[in-house]
Amino acid sequence: MASIAKLSIRGVRSFSPNDDEQVIGFCFPLTIIVGANGCGKTTIIESLKYAVTGSLPPGNKAGQAFVHDPKSLGQTNVKASIKLRFNNTEGSSMVVARSMEVTQKKTTASFKALDGTIRTVNRETGERVTMSHKCTELDKNIPFFLGVSKPILEHVVFCHQEDSSWPLQEGAVLKKRFDDIFDSTRYAKALEEIKGQRKDYASKVKDLKADLAGLNSHKHAATGFREEMEDCKDKISGMEDKIKILNDEIEQER
Repeated sequence: MASIAKLSIRGVRSFSPNDDEQVIGFCFPLTIIVGANGCGKTTIIESLKYAVTGSLPPGNKAGQAFVHDPKSLGQTNVKASIKLRFNNTEGSSMVVARSMEVTQKKTTASFKALDGTIRTVNRETGERVTMSHKCTELDKNIPFFLGVSKPILEHVVFCHQEDSSWPLQEGAVLKKRFDDIFDSTRYAKALEEIKGQRKDYASKVKDLKADLAGLNSHKHAATGFREEMEDCKDKISGMEDKIKILNDEIEQER
């Protein structure tokens, strides 16, 4: 069973990039986070969600607002990092590290997600192994290691409080969420693929049955030809015997 163990945050929301990493340890099987408004409780959930799925909090400027504001530090560039230690489905300890930066221009700010890493331990040698991944690869690999699909992590496990009312949204949006959570689109595609293959195999079986019928007909004809050939061989043998007898009589007459 997969589980999360420790989260490190720096430069995210109110967590300053100039301070040491803020480390939060998680107890098993339950951790309760308590604190005053604005102390960073939601930031912890947002950081967990970003670490495992790469999804930013809701909002048009989610990326820029997610990283500590450069203007508050009098800087033009701020880098943030999130590290999460977790145990995968096989019980092995792994660490995913994601980095991002916000660059403040005159009137606008730009957000950029940097490549991340996954660190684990080789079971055979005991050595640490660090693998660098692009963000899109991490977004696919981490849910796989946790054994939970990305939609469930996004919309159920680490659902943002501003997005927690999605079960009450309009039908089309609700249907899409449930389709993502239960992977019904993939299931429907799999059914279509199975139906298509079944149709192809049925067509091939029909063709093979027709070929088999033709071969059986040829086999029946070949059996008849073989019987006729044997009959002809017997007649030829009989004629050869008569010819030999006649040749012997001719020789005697001479």
